[in-house]
Amino acid sequence: MAELFGVAGGQQWRKYTSRSESRQMSPQILFFGAARLALSDEELARVLERMREIGADIDLAQE
Repeated sequence: MAELFGVAGGQQWRKYTSRSESRQMSPQILFFGAARLALSDEELARVLERMREIGADIDLAQE
């Protein structure tokens, strides 16, 4: 789940799912996870490429 939503790792993900000290998920993180679930690989690649054109440095293999 951490990889899907683009957070650092399992420990970070648990901060969002812990019952005792849960952290509110930002709209950006939720949008990224939902996009990865809803879009085809080609559609997601198109969005990521546009983000790179704007100046983002994105490498999903590093997450």
